[in-house]
Amino acid sequence: MTYTEKSTDLFARKFHCSQAVFAAFAEELGITEEQALKIGACFGSGMRKGEVCGACTGALMALGLKYGQCNENDTESRMKTNEITDKFLNTFKEENGSYICNELLGCDIRTEAGVAFALENKLFTEFCPKMVESATRIAEELLK
Repeated sequence: MTYTEKSTDLFARKFHCSQAVFAAFAEELGITEEQALKIGACFGSGMRKGEVCGACTGALMALGLKYGQCNENDTESRMKTNEITDKFLNTFKEENGSYICNELLGCDIRTEAGVAFALENKLFTEFCPKMVESATRIAEELLK
């Protein structure tokens, strides 16, 4: 199963976008799928506030797990992580128009009206899977 197939399968099984993307890479990055699902649980729907797309957050968690700084004197990994983060977000924005959940959805999911709009227009079930695919694909390229 490819990373994209794994992330879209997890998303279709009702995990948050952040969980689905992060968990797709978990085993390769040295954590269990269960750990990744738990870590990613609070970041879906732009942290439930329509901020940075949860699919992006899940991808950034995977990238951080591979490249992130873990030694205070390791400024090289800090610089690498900053570069990878910028490259990921810039590429995602180029492909999708934004990396902000509310902007991507075209509604404010902090409000009942915004959530109703998203549900009525099947954004969570028809649009969001495309964001999961995009984030997974871009992250996969950057993890190579």
